Amino acid sequence: MSKQTEQADADRAYGEFVRRAWDPHLRVARLLTGDPHSAEELLQDCLVKLYTRWRGMSWHQTPDAYLRSMLANGNVSWWRRRRREHLVADSPERADPRAAPAEPYEELSRALLALPRRQRAIVVLRHYADLSEKEVAAALDCSVGTVKSQNSRALVRLREALSAPQQKGVSL
Repeated sequence: MSKQTEQADADRAYGEFVRRAWDPHLRVARLLTGDPHSAEELLQDCLVKLYTRWRGMSWHQTPDAYLRSMLANGNVSWWRRRRREHLVADSPERADPRAAPAEPYEELSRALLALPRRQRAIVVLRHYADLSEKEVAAALDCSVGTVKSQNSRALVRLREALSAPQQKGVSL
């Protein structure tokens, strides 16, 4: 097989993967970032990095698992970079967090965004992406015990946030 044919096959396989994986991974990215524009940017950045590794990847890990790991770690890297740059302005499209929820799941999204980034990544990967504790630990490069304890703490915080009585005029 010639190098050109091999490259064309790899490009075709990558294109098929992106078409199939875009929507589910965009939903994960939105849950991680809390912002649709940042989510698309994060996913695109991760897909570019994945493409550069596509031909040389060892397939002991599925591309989906690898991309989820890249999304979770990429989101933490973005947050750290933005923190260092001292960006304080929010996107004008981002809703006021004190506003009343417009959709049934918006309250859950707000509570999820209030979690520390590592806990949010664990909850999203564990409960939304339906990964096992072992898979989440591998994706985030931490121990299974860390996944269990952080997941437990995060679920307690989510339950508290969602069961707190909403009082008018009081910001959370």
